[in-house]
Amino acid sequence: MKEVFQTDRGKVRLHNEDAGGVFINLDGDRLAIVADGMGGHRAGDVASEMSVSHLKQEWEKTKGIKDAETAETWLEEQIKKVNEILFDHALSHTECDGMGTTIVAAIATSLFATMANIGDSRGYILNESGFKQITEDHSLVNELVRTGQISKEDAEHHPRKNVLLRALGTEKTVEMDIKTITFEEGDLLLLCSDGLSNKVSETRMKDTLLSSGLLEEKAKTLISLANENGGEDNITLAIVEFLEAREGGM
Repeated sequence: MKEVFQTDRGKVRLHNEDAGGVFINLDGDRLAIVADGMGGHRAGDVASEMSVSHLKQEWEKTKGIKDAETAETWLEEQIKKVNEILFDHALSHTECDGMGTTIVAAIATSLFATMANIGDSRGYILNESGFKQITEDHSLVNELVRTGQISKEDAEHHPRKNVLLRALGTEKTVEMDIKTITFEEGDLLLLCSDGLSNKVSETRMKDTLLSSGLLEEKAKTLISLANENGGEDNITLAIVEFLEAREGGM
């Protein structure tokens, strides 16, 4: 497999409250993470960085993720643990009161990919069937779309587009969505914060990922597109590619 992680402050924000990375466990499996922090007094970057740091630490000493059930259990248990850590930290540090973060995390093995998400950071897959969003946004606007109260077109410009219904660390307990999909040679996973998905259409994402060139160049192009379209938010993405055997296998 091959992977890339890139983050950019954008053109407007003074600080980057996003965090993430792609990490390798003892078996060589990948864990890709994107976290988009929120909260006053720069507490957002505390929440996102603490989340990524814990998951990285736990993942790098993990092995034996051989099936979807094991992967799903690992993500659920570790993300719930992160939620406790963040919630307790906010209680004991007044400057972090109300902090939280979105998270999208994907375990990628040679047989499958398991993805968990909370909030509106997204996960996509590019495979022989096309380019598809795997995750569901936990946002007010997406709930209005899902229940038929507004159209997808209305959602693009809704004044409350950034209102989240779920976040990591803001409540004592948290619910997440977890899905497992087939991950095969030639497939590609994209995880991103809304700084990318709000500014770059799925068509442009797909075209960029399908273009020739290195993964690093594709990631850089996606960030450039988001900045060209305003760059009002931090922009973060991770890409994991299942290389075909002729390119060196895993």
